[in-house]
Amino acid sequence: METKAAPKSSPHELESVTIRFAGDSGDGVQLVGTQFMKSSAMGGNVLSTLPDFPAEIRAPAGTPAGVSGFQIQLGSKDVYTPGDQPDVLVAFNPAALKANLADLRKGGTVICNRDAFTEKNLQLAGYPANPLLDGTLNGYQVFDIEIGKHTAAALADLGMSSKDVARCKNYFALGLMFWVYGRDPEPETKSIRTKFAKKEPVVAESNIRALQAGYTYGENAEMMVRYHVPSATIAPGRYRHITGNQATALGLAAAAKLAGRRLFLGSYPITPASEILHELSALKNHQVTTFQAEDEIAGVTSSIGAAFGGAIAATNTSGPGLALKSEGISLALMLELPLVIIDVQRGGPSTGLPTKTEQSDLLFAMYGRHGEAPLPILCAWTPADCFDTAIEAVRLATKYMTPVLMLTDGYLSLGAEPWRIPETDKLPKIEVKFRTEKEGFQPYQRDPKTLARPWAIPGTPGLEHRIGGLEKDALTGNISYDALNHEKMIKVRAEKVANIANDIPDLKVEGDQSGDLLVVGWGSTYGFIASAVKQARAKGKKVSHAHFRHLNPFPKNTEKVLKSFKKVLIPEMNSGQLHALLRQEFFLQATGMNKVQGKPFKVGELLAKIQEMC
Repeated sequence: METKAAPKSSPHELESVTIRFAGDSGDGVQLVGTQFMKSSAMGGNVLSTLPDFPAEIRAPAGTPAGVSGFQIQLGSKDVYTPGDQPDVLVAFNPAALKANLADLRKGGTVICNRDAFTEKNLQLAGYPANPLLDGTLNGYQVFDIEIGKHTAAALADLGMSSKDVARCKNYFALGLMFWVYGRDPEPETKSIRTKFAKKEPVVAESNIRALQAGYTYGENAEMMVRYHVPSATIAPGRYRHITGNQATALGLAAAAKLAGRRLFLGSYPITPASEILHELSALKNHQVTTFQAEDEIAGVTSSIGAAFGGAIAATNTSGPGLALKSEGISLALMLELPLVIIDVQRGGPSTGLPTKTEQSDLLFAMYGRHGEAPLPILCAWTPADCFDTAIEAVRLATKYMTPVLMLTDGYLSLGAEPWRIPETDKLPKIEVKFRTEKEGFQPYQRDPKTLARPWAIPGTPGLEHRIGGLEKDALTGNISYDALNHEKMIKVRAEKVANIANDIPDLKVEGDQSGDLLVVGWGSTYGFIASAVKQARAKGKKVSHAHFRHLNPFPKNTEKVLKSFKKVLIPEMNSGQLHALLRQEFFLQATGMNKVQGKPFKVGELLAKIQEMC
């Protein structure tokens, strides 16, 4: 074990730092990480986070399988990712140290709760000897602190049980980190009082005392060093931190407001998509209706009913839930009603890795319906970008009278970043047109530009029409078994989706418009690719970056962009699904870089591959 004494001097200035909190699921790791993130955002830092949860609901306490983590990178300049390797690991028990030490950079800092390193906990973690004493941590800067003991001393006169006292140790760690990184504890103190003081004053007092005790420990400990990450230069405006699920929910609600319609979400809770339902259920006063259905099928079909009734309709799910919804999605496609389906991708197949991230649903989104059933497919790039992508999904669904699939993933949904709250007058317009004229009405007569059929709300006099899953006559919407009519309807539905390419932006290239290497990505790989390409270009490499938001149809200039470069690299958190689509569509000869580990890429991994290919 290596410790270094340091004089109390001015804080060391850092451009960025990556910190990981880790412990059992009951240790309050996610809370501590979130509060540290909020404090850093208030301090003017740019940041990105990566919460990490056990895959099992009741994973064995004290074991590596039960470890929960929260990683945050904060900086004074552009931060696109939660960081490759932590500079600091705060480990609440031996299992947290065991599960995370390999990720910590050599020479990094380990802050341990010494009280948790008991013989029993060491055995549960799989340590034959105490790593604080046997040389395991040689090469790291180590602070093994009796967090439990100090927390108990601070709360001694409150008459709390030992179990309740132990729950406050996370706030001791938070207070310590506030001191180390120069965070003002007063806003957090006020937040605790606001949350707990009236109903649970003892909880408020205990957490505040633990926070203060950790902060004071940092002040008095001779070996602790302070650091300062300067504020970033950011555009003026109102900001808040936001996760991908929060941004998706707000994007749907904003889109409904822009369209002048109610929003309806039919949903069945599933990890990691459930927070979209939670967020929207709190917006009842904003003409938002949420329905927690008994299963995925009821969730999607209730939303189809809402769309038929003229609402902005959405349904959300993850992994296996998309398969269960597939028949309902096909029904919405046959009815040609606007419906937004959000799929928060996770590790599969089956239950798979429900709390881990993947990009493995792209081909299912593309082809996972029976019959010829093409849908527009969008994907978000960052947590905050989920807001804009949700609005775009509603715009396309209502303009073209079609279901639209929006893909996010576990990393985006629960990760957070600062979000500049947009000015409402700068949001895109969503014009919803309902058919009201009785004269000449045909339920499947199409707009000559968009090929969309009219949206006629039930109860409009003279516009009564039949809907259902059986094939429709190309004009009347009546049931038709005519072979040529069926082929005509198949082709026109496909043409309608294909024509959306005329209504979306071109694929943008960041960097030179032609050259040696183009790195192509989609979805949540954006930050990792952008960082790696930026570093490679700084080293003189002729490499550029293009990132897809619209995956079906592709932007009109896609082939031109891809063929402007000698080599193309496609990193994906799957086994090569976008790679397969681009090869099929454009006969593209590219190199795939695939990672299916339930974890995002590291910038270093991508940079090494770029250097190899250049």
